[in-house]
Amino acid sequence: MAEQEKPHKRRVRYSGKYPKSYKEKYKELNPEKYSKTIDRVIQKGSTPAGMHIPIMVNEILDFLQIKPGQVGLDATLGYGGHTLEMLKKLDSKGHLYSLDIDSIELPKTKERLENLGYDSNILTTKHLNFSNIDEVVPESGLLNFVLADLGVSSMQIDNPERGFSYKKNGPLDLRMNPGIGIPASTRLRRLSQEAIEGMLTENADEPHAGVISKAIVKEIRKGIHIDTTTKLQNIIKGALQFIHPSTRDNEIKKSCQRSFQALRIDVNREFESIYNFLEKLPDVLAKEGRVVVLSFHSGEDRLVKKSFKRLLREGIYKEISSEIIRPTLEECNINRRARSTKMRWAIKA
Repeated sequence: MAEQEKPHKRRVRYSGKYPKSYKEKYKELNPEKYSKTIDRVIQKGSTPAGMHIPIMVNEILDFLQIKPGQVGLDATLGYGGHTLEMLKKLDSKGHLYSLDIDSIELPKTKERLENLGYDSNILTTKHLNFSNIDEVVPESGLLNFVLADLGVSSMQIDNPERGFSYKKNGPLDLRMNPGIGIPASTRLRRLSQEAIEGMLTENADEPHAGVISKAIVKEIRKGIHIDTTTKLQNIIKGALQFIHPSTRDNEIKKSCQRSFQALRIDVNREFESIYNFLEKLPDVLAKEGRVVVLSFHSGEDRLVKKSFKRLLREGIYKEISSEIIRPTLEECNINRRARSTKMRWAIKA
């Protein structure tokens, strides 16, 4: 008996001219199949859902001066945009190691790069936090170049199931690797008001840290589990109703951004990871080895700046960038997520 034909499955339909929910953006989530849609989204200055546009590629490559035969490291693989450009410079000679703690995105990126012809002969990917770069050296040897992009990837921000953005309702998770640690919702329940206030201040310079922390603890004491992004957003919104109506909406938006940033940094122990990475960095670089670090807020940049300056004084680095390097206005117009980028570099003595 002939096998029955499967019924035709219609594609997802959405209201309005453009899809609004993450899952409805099926064209953006399939860049290989719908390249024209991807191009249109990028031309509008947006990042397609499920993708990440690499930042300051030209500036990074100009400084790293990658040559065929060298061995390098992309400490934060993400979508693989920077890794791809560095692989092109190696021209199938040498090797590139790429790390990522994100257990969800890493296999997708590895497969994407393999489909482009970059297999284990030229590229090694590792499920590893960039703070553990010393674990790569026994296999790789000393590195000629290193890149660390400290920003959160667009794939993490856009997917509401990850809980990185207050703009989309989803579980309040915020973990880079959902397989380890505790979600942000659990973390909030374990912190005192004083600790939450300190976290908001230290991790994001939140000016309303006291008011917001008090509102969060008040809800928790009522027995409310702040387990979604929308619940936390509404608590922040309610706490800031004292602000004058003329500036209230903008202030609430900024406080939501800062509060989610502060909580993400805390949950993933990001400052600790950056500190460990910077401390181990000189020991993984070959003589004349070059490193570029991209940071996205003042706390990250302070750590990079202090480390580079101290190691320059100690003679470990022979040269560092004298000031922050910013993306061009043209790049910021094409990719709005590039606007807060700060680039610094160093050369090993």
